[in-house]
Amino acid sequence: MLKTDVTWPESFRYQTNTEWEPVGFFSEALCNATSFDLMLGFFSSSAINVLSYGFASFIYNGGKMRMIINDILSSDDISAISMAHDGNDLPFFDLRNLEQLSYTLNKRDKHFFECLAWLIRNDRIEIKIVRMVNGSGIAHTKCGTFSDGVNKIGFEGSVNFSLSAFMHNKESLGVYCDWNGPADNGRIKGIQSSFDKAFNGEDNGIEFIEATALKGYIIEHSNPKHLKELLENEQQLIDNIDKSSIPSTVRKALSKAKERITAAIDKMKESKHMADNAPHFPYPSGPREYQQLAFENWKVNTQKGLFAMATGTGKTITSLNCLLEIYKKSGYYKAIILVPTITLVNQWAIECKKFGFSGIVKVSSKNPNWKKEIDNIEFNESLDITGKKNSYIIISTYASYARDNVFSRLNVFPRKQLLLIADEAHNMGAGKILSRLKAVPYLRRIGLSATPERQYDEETTKKIMKFFGSESLYTYEYSMAEAIEKGVLCRYRYYPHIVKLTTAEMEEYLEISRRLAQYYIYNQDVFRPKDDAVLTALLLKRKRIIHKATNKQVVFRDILEKRLSERGSINYTLVYVPEGNKPDEDSDVYENTDIIADDAESAHLIDIYTGIVRDLSPTTTVRQFTSNSSERDNLLKDFADGKLDVLTSMKCLDEGVDVPRSELAIFCASTGNPRQFIQRRGRILRTHPDKYMAEIHDLVVAPEICDSEDTYNMERNMLANELKRVYNFASLSENLDDTIREMEDILNYYNLSIFNV
Repeated sequence: MLKTDVTWPESFRYQTNTEWEPVGFFSEALCNATSFDLMLGFFSSSAINVLSYGFASFIYNGGKMRMIINDILSSDDISAISMAHDGNDLPFFDLRNLEQLSYTLNKRDKHFFECLAWLIRNDRIEIKIVRMVNGSGIAHTKCGTFSDGVNKIGFEGSVNFSLSAFMHNKESLGVYCDWNGPADNGRIKGIQSSFDKAFNGEDNGIEFIEATALKGYIIEHSNPKHLKELLENEQQLIDNIDKSSIPSTVRKALSKAKERITAAIDKMKESKHMADNAPHFPYPSGPREYQQLAFENWKVNTQKGLFAMATGTGKTITSLNCLLEIYKKSGYYKAIILVPTITLVNQWAIECKKFGFSGIVKVSSKNPNWKKEIDNIEFNESLDITGKKNSYIIISTYASYARDNVFSRLNVFPRKQLLLIADEAHNMGAGKILSRLKAVPYLRRIGLSATPERQYDEETTKKIMKFFGSESLYTYEYSMAEAIEKGVLCRYRYYPHIVKLTTAEMEEYLEISRRLAQYYIYNQDVFRPKDDAVLTALLLKRKRIIHKATNKQVVFRDILEKRLSERGSINYTLVYVPEGNKPDEDSDVYENTDIIADDAESAHLIDIYTGIVRDLSPTTTVRQFTSNSSERDNLLKDFADGKLDVLTSMKCLDEGVDVPRSELAIFCASTGNPRQFIQRRGRILRTHPDKYMAEIHDLVVAPEICDSEDTYNMERNMLANELKRVYNFASLSENLDDTIREMEDILNYYNLSIFNV
């Protein structure tokens, strides 16, 4: 507590090079407060270094923070600040150049940003960036308040938030405490009023600058850590300080901060929340606000729901949190989880274990003992009259679940108690699964998908939504735009590349277009009749030319060479190569072999693209990630660790595979399937502590056809469908203008607008 646990100077005044150092005040106040309002001058790493000692304790106390900081806009401002400090010890952060900021952070800076990121992710901080309205001068106030919920203190003075000011300059800081009478109370109210006026936009002398970029940067460049890790890092920072370089009074203050941090760590160890065998949320911060909202919506919707959540936003954790809530209320958990691939069976098992769930059975060809394990569950259920003592989770591929013998074995458990979770729930509309929906007995249901709607199949989409109790709208929706804005997914730059056909390819393509035009109904934008064998063959031939376009290889090589020359490496790169005889939108449910077998032509194409990467430089490492790849988990780990520079793949990285370290993606495969390109983009936008911005290159084949009015109109409409993907990517990117410039000629040729496709 601020009043009882802090030793205050008799004068309530702090001054450098005295017994009462200002750095000691901030360390102790942070360790004892639960709210902190700070009106800061420029944003310097020196200030961050000072505030790092005690910040994790502040978070542990449940602290909430509001911060007003000055932006650094002009060279005059920078010069003025530099002159005031004789040019020494001024590592200020220029908020216009956040990317450069990543190269200047030391361990203390990173710890501070990790604490800020924790507060941002948990909605425990609000940041306002301000500048003077007239454009001259800077907002250089240095004041604020601390509160512990009972008492409140205010501070202001000559102290600049830099290490030189705290440690070396003759600086002073006045502190006012609400238990010291009316005079101090008046000063606290004055400081708070001044802060609130500025924070609420009521100060006519300053204006706000959008803080989204700063918040996004902090989250993207800060390793998401548990609270216990933050406390341990802070403890280590204090231990590593060179004690000989700081005054003894500062050493005492930091020693006291360390004692409080150690006490907090010991208390967390005593509670053993994370180590407890009972199911628990895997992160001490608890579910994110949107994940908890998804649970509340699902509960209100009679425990049914379809969660339409962008790839990378934590659909798995969101659904398992619902299962955890069932456990908290009833004392048991029972679930069947359906996934598209065996890889995802294993990934879901790992996530379940993070929650402390046990009794996990994997139903797939890779587990020969699954029948015996299911028998054990059935036997234990038969002995339990209440049906509430046993807990278990069964994870199955869709292909396995659809089989007659498996379907009957997995549908005998308590219908009102078991939760059915369908990952990538659009797969419920394919193959045998769709015909079996009415026979699924379980009343608790959750469907998960970034793209629940099945393309060109509105009727099946309606059946899936009805199955999950979401006839009119999704139970919960979390869009990619919102996820990027809030820093859950990282920002990205998008570069489409128009690819020309060779002369031979163009001749074949033109001949196919002439023949297709005979089937094309312009005013309906459809081909008729749909079941015509010749029409189907022509469409596949056209698609194969686009997929295999030779010039894609030229453009692909150019992209890699440019990246290599600019960065010196092409590490953390994903390549989606073209497919051969089985275009990428042909199937939804993968067989139990984990993925549709790659045909010989596809294998040949992936070899070509892998060879292009391998030939770039002798130090570049590249591996293929396909259905035939052995040790696929090891491949992903090597890729994440930087031991492997490039992964080339076809469909294997579409659904569920987690590759957060990827920074560059090149889409050489032309797909009109929204689900695939949305999922592929989501793979790339997963956040990582060392990842600032993702980059996506998209190879677009767009032939210029004007053989006749019919072929022109047909190609125009088909290109418009392709441009939906381009616009979807470009609209959320950081560089929409680059897309407009690249697409300008082809758009003019077909009289199209990228904003109206």
